[in-house]
Amino acid sequence: MTIENNSQTIDHRRLGTAGPIATSPGLGAMSMSGAYGPTSDAEGIAAIHTYLDAGGTLIDTGDFYGAGHNEMLIGRALSQRSRDDVILSVKFGAVLSPDGSFIGFDSRPDAIRNSLAYSLRRLGADHVDVYRPARLDPNIPIEETVGAIAELVEAGYVRSIGLSEVSAETIRRAATVAPISDLQIEYSLLTRSIESNGILAACRELGIGITAYGALAKGLFAGKTGGNRAMFPRFQGENLEHNETIISALGSVASAKGVTLPQLAIAWVAAQGEDIVPVVGSRTVQQVRATLSSTEVELSSVDLAEIDEVLSRTEVRGDRYPSALMAQLDSER
Repeated sequence: MTIENNSQTIDHRRLGTAGPIATSPGLGAMSMSGAYGPTSDAEGIAAIHTYLDAGGTLIDTGDFYGAGHNEMLIGRALSQRSRDDVILSVKFGAVLSPDGSFIGFDSRPDAIRNSLAYSLRRLGADHVDVYRPARLDPNIPIEETVGAIAELVEAGYVRSIGLSEVSAETIRRAATVAPISDLQIEYSLLTRSIESNGILAACRELGIGITAYGALAKGLFAGKTGGNRAMFPRFQGENLEHNETIISALGSVASAKGVTLPQLAIAWVAAQGEDIVPVVGSRTVQQVRATLSSTEVELSSVDLAEIDEVLSRTEVRGDRYPSALMAQLDSER
C-alpha cells in the first residue's frame, strides 16, 4: 500500500507474514558511522530526521557499526520522537578487535542477551522491532540462536526475529523454531544470486520477507569508487573497468526513461515483489531525499525486459566481498 506524505508517495510493505509493516525503501544507517569515510554526527542526525519527516519508518543498524557509535547516533536522533513511529532493525553478533576489524561472530544465548542489553541502552529504547544475527555463527546451531531470540520476544524486548546472509537450508531450520519476519541479504541489479540458489524461493514458501541491502552496489550506481570501497573485488582493476561498462549501459536505460541510475536501481529492487524492501544506505540529507525519490519511478514490463536484456549481455566481475569475508557467508555456501 502507499501513503501520501509531504507530497511524497511512501510505500508500505509488511516484512513477511510475521513482521511489522514498514516503509519502502528503508534507511540503512551504517555509512553514518564511517563505513565509507569520515562522517558528521550532525549530518547523520539530520539525515535520519529527513527520512522520518518524509514518513519513513524503517531504520536498519548493527550494534557493531562504529563499535556502538551508530546505535548511539540513532538514539540521539530519536530522543525527541515517538518510539511507535520507528521500526528499528538491529543486527548483532559480530566480534571486533580494537582496530575495528572483524575477528568472528558470537551467537551464544548469553552473548545475545548481553548484546541486546547494550543496544537498548544505546538506542534509548525498551525494545527493538527486528533482531537478527549479522552472520551465521559456525559454532552455534541456528536453532539455538533463534530460540534465544524467541525468549526475548516472549519477554517483550524484541518484536520480530530476522536473519541475515544465510542459506535456504539455514532459513528452513530457523523457521522450525519460531516465525521469521525477514531475511536481510544483498540483492541488486548486480547481485541476483538469491534468484537461483533457492534462497528467494525458500523465503516465499515460508512467508519470509526480504530486506535487500546493496541496491546501489556499494556506490557503483552512484559513481562512487573511492575510499574504503577499494577493498571490494568489484572495485579493483580490470573488474572495475568491466563493471563500469555495465553501469554505463544501465545508465543509458535510466536516461532514456528520464530518471537517475540510482533511482532506477532502487526501483528495480522494489519491483521484484511486494515481499521485498530495499534498505538503502544514506548518510546525508541529500542522499535520503534521492533515495526516497525512487518511489516516484514506475517500471513497466517493457522497462524490466529492457533492463534484463542489458544484464543478459555480460556478468558482473568480482566477488561482493573480499575472500575472507565471503568465507563467512552461509548464503554463499
